[in-house]
Amino acid sequence: MIEFDRVSVTYAEAPAPILREVSLRIDEGELCLVVGSTGTGKSTLLRAVNGLVPHFTGGTLRGRVTVDGRDTRTNPPRELADLVGVVGQDPLTGFVTDTVEEELAYGMEQLAVPTGTMRKRVEETLDLLGIADLRHRPLASLSGGQQQRVAIGSVLTAHPKVLVLDEPTSALDPSAAEEVLAAVTRLVHDLGLTVVAAEHRMERIAQYADRLVYLPGDGQVIAGDPTRVLAESTVAPPVVQLGRLAGWSPLPLSIRDARRRAADLRARLGTAPAPRPDRGTSARSTEPVLRARKVVVRYGDLVAVAGIDLDLRPGVVVALMGRNGSGKSSLLWAMQGSGPRTAGTVDVVGDDPSNLPAHRARRLVGLVPQTPGDLLYLETVDAECAQADRECQVSAGSCRALLDRLVSGIRGTNHPRDLSEGQRLALVLAIQLLAAPPVILLDEPTRGLDYAAKRHFGSVVRDLVAEGRSVVLSTHDVELVAAVADRVVVLADGEVVADGPTGEVVLASPAFAPQVAKILHPQPWLTVDQVAAALAAAA
Repeated sequence: MIEFDRVSVTYAEAPAPILREVSLRIDEGELCLVVGSTGTGKSTLLRAVNGLVPHFTGGTLRGRVTVDGRDTRTNPPRELADLVGVVGQDPLTGFVTDTVEEELAYGMEQLAVPTGTMRKRVEETLDLLGIADLRHRPLASLSGGQQQRVAIGSVLTAHPKVLVLDEPTSALDPSAAEEVLAAVTRLVHDLGLTVVAAEHRMERIAQYADRLVYLPGDGQVIAGDPTRVLAESTVAPPVVQLGRLAGWSPLPLSIRDARRRAADLRARLGTAPAPRPDRGTSARSTEPVLRARKVVVRYGDLVAVAGIDLDLRPGVVVALMGRNGSGKSSLLWAMQGSGPRTAGTVDVVGDDPSNLPAHRARRLVGLVPQTPGDLLYLETVDAECAQADRECQVSAGSCRALLDRLVSGIRGTNHPRDLSEGQRLALVLAIQLLAAPPVILLDEPTRGLDYAAKRHFGSVVRDLVAEGRSVVLSTHDVELVAAVADRVVVLADGEVVADGPTGEVVLASPAFAPQVAKILHPQPWLTVDQVAAALAAAA
């Protein structure tokens, strides 16, 4: 169905090709997973499938890419629209209409699909992705996860033979991700649809893949059976990392396969893990740095936050979890002071951020939104850093020094939009931290980050709490929560439904449990690092 024949892609001013002499064949009806660290060329590989590379992105393509016999060199994206459906990382930028139903129909209108067929396909897609209740909702009012499902639906209605997904579950809560992946696998198995997906959260999708394409970063690709390729790759989900640690062969890709082999490992581990330093318990004797009382946020008739009370104490990481649309982002913006707050109070060391000018509010509460680039508006990294220095009235170079602490090697002449997800997150975080706020709010901070970048981010969070700051992570990333959070607050329909130490909350819920916890249940292990430390101690 898809064939790369000695394909090389070189962008203008790049020192080397991002893809080099790639030969690859993806058969009809396969689910192909593309993995690799940030910047290794995954998005370039995906965009070459429908001709976006090089017709839209520029650069030089050598070799040949064919899809169902059509050559992308002579068929630009518009002439492949009936054959290849593409969903990018940021669905909102791809929407062209106002409501969900209109967006699902738009692609079919461009392909001149008969009206009766259009209506039938819209209904099928609404049910398939579980978004029938969103039919008349404005796209701008949807949560990030809801937008992602609508974006996938908008290309499915055209009934393409190939579906290309770039980070399809990055904005979805665990349950929603399972629903979308279940729908995608049904399309593969029942209709023979060919799916090519790049995904950093491999723990969600690796078990469904028929073929894995690994980009090690030197421009080449390693393709084959997922178990074989993951045995050597530098990126791997926790289930594979645990399998490597335990010496299992072949490596398991699913919780089911891992649990079948885990009895011996549980016996070797014996006792429960040593408890992590309980910063949450030790901090209860300290005064909260932020008190939120009876916070209500309404958007018309929709109640996004329904009278929530929340205390944040210094030196504690709080994970805010819940399904898409549960009110997490609305609560963060209400606490920061920039977002709407219909009722309730927020007190940060004696002040309400919503009553202060923006520059003073930043000194109380810093917030990094789901799309950090929304806060970047200048032409270079150096310009953003210099502007932050002036606004915070600190010495020149302070923001740059802070950025280098978070992530080194970012060129000051780079445009912020050209940075990787991890680099852009680090830049915005440095700008927010420069004001030295005691409270840091992070909305989906690991979206688009690979495993290495998430590990580094976790160390940054631990450094922040070591300095006595209070950090709140609004996230769907259960692996991140297991690694860094002290306390978990779960929201549903704008209300708090669970609040307690991380181990208690995540182990009590299959939806929020990390892979290691599911594999080693009933023992209360959360991370591969915990298991590795225990095995090392036993040895």
